[in-house]
Amino acid sequence: MTIAIAAVLVAAAPAYSVITLHSLGGSASGANSIDDAGWISGLSTLPGDQVVHAALWVHGQAVDLGALGGPAANSGVAWPNHASRAVVGISETSAVDPLGETWSCAAFIPTTGHTCVGFVWRDGAMSPLPTLGGNNGYAAGANRQGQVVGWAETAVHDPTCVGKQKLGFEAVLWDGGRAQALPPLSGDPTSAATAINDRGQVVGISGACYKAVGASSAAHAVIWENGVPADIGNLGGGAWNTAAAINGRGQVVGFSDLPGDGPDDPNFHAFSWSRQGGIRDLGTLPGDFLSLAYGINETGVIVGQSIGRGSRAFVVANGVMADLNALVPAGSPLLIYANDVNDRGEIVGQAFDGSDFVTFVAVPSR
Repeated sequence: MTIAIAAVLVAAAPAYSVITLHSLGGSASGANSIDDAGWISGLSTLPGDQVVHAALWVHGQAVDLGALGGPAANSGVAWPNHASRAVVGISETSAVDPLGETWSCAAFIPTTGHTCVGFVWRDGAMSPLPTLGGNNGYAAGANRQGQVVGWAETAVHDPTCVGKQKLGFEAVLWDGGRAQALPPLSGDPTSAATAINDRGQVVGISGACYKAVGASSAAHAVIWENGVPADIGNLGGGAWNTAAAINGRGQVVGFSDLPGDGPDDPNFHAFSWSRQGGIRDLGTLPGDFLSLAYGINETGVIVGQSIGRGSRAFVVANGVMADLNALVPAGSPLLIYANDVNDRGEIVGQAFDGSDFVTFVAVPSR
């Protein structure tokens, strides 16, 4: 693409105003979900920056959702989730992990050796979600029907686990408090679900136990329909193949390794997938080498993160990836990542204002 053509494409893209939101009293916060009612959720440090809690912003006001293990426990909302008047996420509990695992939560929030499980927060109360017989769980996505998806440990010691991870795990659909396991692809021991749309289609990963975070755990990006998994393909790599979000039309976005990767040597690019068009490499912003797509709305607008010497939020509209920082007023904070976009086109994520990491909302201005 020539510089002249790229300039025309950026000029034609929507422009945004940027609003930053207060934290829960600490110096760092970030938004990972926004629904069509404008509820924004994510996580924030508390005063002193020693504890992280799940946060909800309603009409610009920050609400501390607390934690299952008490005020000193950590919690957070790490994925887009659009449950009606509810928030789902992860939280440490008061129980020490009997196997000394760090579990998947440790990649998203600080952990202190306690078990970590998925939660649903509704009407001011946080409730834990059951596991599949193991000690830990993780809630990632939800739909407007109140169905929640994620993954949870079983009671089985899995030989494909490495490091501190001992127990195997499977994707879970929680519906009315009941936990239904969603199986991995044939030949894989583990699975994890990341998102569910209002039609009940679920997306996620299938692979080995590994460290219970990405890498070989994401050997395959999958979609479950009626509880049956199907491989949606990849960009040529053997790891980090992750379906992260799905809209009501069944369009999926995520990230996938290119050829030449390794579990601890990722080279992923953001992708989009549809049943009609298959998987498509979305590339990166100019000069970058990694990218991840995190969210998609009903009109097909995609948001994510492009990484090179630094990190930049991107938006894909009409098939064109643009640096979100190029579409906001001069003097705006640096938009590091964009994690979700609602059907009004409002985008949320994290920004750096020169001193603190802050939550931002980018609102279309035309």
